[in-house]
Amino acid sequence: MKILHTADWHLGKRLDYFSRLEEQKAVLEEICEIADREAVDLVVVAGDLFDTFNPQVEAVELLYRTLRRLTNYGKRPVIAIAGNHDSADRIDSPDTLARECGILFVGNPNAHLNPLHLDNSFSILKTAPGFLEITFPHLDYPLRIFITPYANELRLKQYLGLEDKAKALNEALASNWKELAEKYADNQGVNILVTHLYMLKRGGEILEEPEGEKPLNIGHADLIYSDGIPPQIQYTALGHLHRLQNVGSNERPALYSGSPLAYSFAEAGQEKHVVIVDATPNTSVEFTKIPLQSGRPLHRKRFSDLDEAITWLQRNPDALVELTIVSDSFLSSKDIKRIHEAHDGIIHIIPVVTKQDYAQKSQQPVNLEQDVTQLFQDYFKHRLGQDPNDEIMDLFKEIVHSTTESEEQ
Repeated sequence: MKILHTADWHLGKRLDYFSRLEEQKAVLEEICEIADREAVDLVVVAGDLFDTFNPQVEAVELLYRTLRRLTNYGKRPVIAIAGNHDSADRIDSPDTLARECGILFVGNPNAHLNPLHLDNSFSILKTAPGFLEITFPHLDYPLRIFITPYANELRLKQYLGLEDKAKALNEALASNWKELAEKYADNQGVNILVTHLYMLKRGGEILEEPEGEKPLNIGHADLIYSDGIPPQIQYTALGHLHRLQNVGSNERPALYSGSPLAYSFAEAGQEKHVVIVDATPNTSVEFTKIPLQSGRPLHRKRFSDLDEAITWLQRNPDALVELTIVSDSFLSSKDIKRIHEAHDGIIHIIPVVTKQDYAQKSQQPVNLEQDVTQLFQDYFKHRLGQDPNDEIMDLFKEIVHSTTESEEQ
């Protein structure tokens, strides 16, 4: 059995003001091609389908169109669960129509899907809250899937009966998974867990949540440990962290597939992947990381010479760039115009002005008998260690002139 694992699509997400929708279309098309080329039996999207609870129309259309394509037009099941960026009710809402296309949406923890049979495709004959079993006509063993969409305290209280607020999420989830696994997971089928959580190895490295991500790790209150996964589970498909990593073991992997695109400059230089899992009953799974090629690369670049920066930008037209310029004076509007004319993917320009002999200058007394223009120049130099440029002075004089006219009127 082959399973394609992906997550954290964040459809509709922007990099500051810059739309990533065209890149998302390209990388999702690439994922569809991989699913077809690898002839996978199941596709799992482990949460954060959208970037916001109320995504733009184009993002919603892209999701449905892609999931329909991933089902190979009804021939393979696709399971898509809610993450912490998703509205659970929005994810659940198209379920009736989507199921007939082979798309299984799961928005809320402990959701109970109805049985389903699609001719010449797959069947769901056994279900329970948080569990379903899929059979395939070409395989003589079933696939058991334990499903936990993003679960905070409120959702756990509503769907898992968690009444004691002091009860750790670890205990509630581990107990629920254990009960389901003991009832439904034997060694005659493939058993996987699909969830969207902040999960780590107990005693292991504390992994950083993505920059700009809605944090789940607040005082480690929502931190889940992978030793709570039942031993019957052969593979855990995780969503939330944007870098591919295994927080389980080699024998029973618990993998974050990572996001398909770099969504912040903290992810600059990361290679993005989908994961292909090969699984058979009562055997350790094998997984393969397949690199994704689509999307514009993100770069954090720092230059002390503007001409060098312009040259690099012209040589890397496909990049999205956070550009730091170190100089002994502020960038003029002419400089900024040159930068933007050289490249269409400048997301941030960060000027760093050197402050030579700042300590000595800041100790010099200020002559309060000067006119207001000279006072402003001295104050500017006192605070920033350099003289204001002509543009700043022109703006200051315009403000002073406007203020004087108002007082005279």
